[in-house]
Amino acid sequence: MFQNFNMHQSSIQVNIGLDDQKIPQNIKWSASDSTATEAQEARAMMLTFWDPTDKTALRIDLWTKDMMVDEMADFFYQNLMGMSDAYLRATQDEALSNEFKEFAKTFYTKFRASQLSENNK
Repeated sequence: MFQNFNMHQSSIQVNIGLDDQKIPQNIKWSASDSTATEAQEARAMMLTFWDPTDKTALRIDLWTKDMMVDEMADFFYQNLMGMSDAYLRATQDEALSNEFKEFAKTFYTKFRASQLSENNK
């Protein structure tokens, strides 16, 4: 735990309801600094930590059985766009950030085209 008692601390709690095969049935989260009084529901989550010792990203990616394919594409698109914004804030590298956004847009356009193709079969 943190030893600096002058530092404000905040926590995020994630609760995952699992079925008999340990597949996520529901995801609920709450944050100590949130104005919400109840835990919030989610159908998917991505949580990533940077391990500075091994220089690797440690990830937890979960989604419930109720997550639809089109929702997953929206979720990925929004995460990719958010990663681009975070990269820009961290590095000020507008060129690479824009390239990342273009990839996100291409991903989403290709997903939508594949959905239309599937629906027309």
